[in-house]
Amino acid sequence: MSLNAQALNTATFAELLAETHHTAVHMEMRDVYAVGDEAEDFETFLRTGIPNLDPARSFWPHWMPLVQDAVARGVVMRRARIVSEPVTDYIRYEHAITPLNLQAGEDVRWLPRRHASDIALPGNDFWLLDERLVQFHHFTGTGGWAADGKERTTDPAAVALCATAFETVWERAVPHEKYTVQAL
Repeated sequence: MSLNAQALNTATFAELLAETHHTAVHMEMRDVYAVGDEAEDFETFLRTGIPNLDPARSFWPHWMPLVQDAVARGVVMRRARIVSEPVTDYIRYEHAITPLNLQAGEDVRWLPRRHASDIALPGNDFWLLDERLVQFHHFTGTGGWAADGKERTTDPAAVALCATAFETVWERAVPHEKYTVQAL
């Protein structure tokens, strides 16, 4: 990546992704997220059981073009989710809206947490861009963004940990189309 250290800390994720040339992988390891841009759709899903799959709603109008542009440039985007089973209501919701991730161009897999016990995992969710830059995500205990919601590093040890963890999870995980959520 051509960003200097200061730009690395001040760049938006969209700018970082625009500088990505080969791979962008995302590891999610929480069973509950409570981020504001999903709140309304999540509440509706809880009431009705019907996911909002309108790509013009919520955060999708911002996310989908970023992914589509990256994929069009040849970036392979993969997302792995480690989940407890039976899954939480939030994971049921996340599974139900994942067709939009796929439509944008991401590949998504799910790994039941019981199959991850022997994998060395970082303590936080992360994005790994071109196996050079890690963006860790920091959340509160209830799933909202923490005040210091992200941390970026190019430290080789952190990059290696995240790359190895992601690839190990990916190999064991179930493709979205084959994963069936087991609700509480």
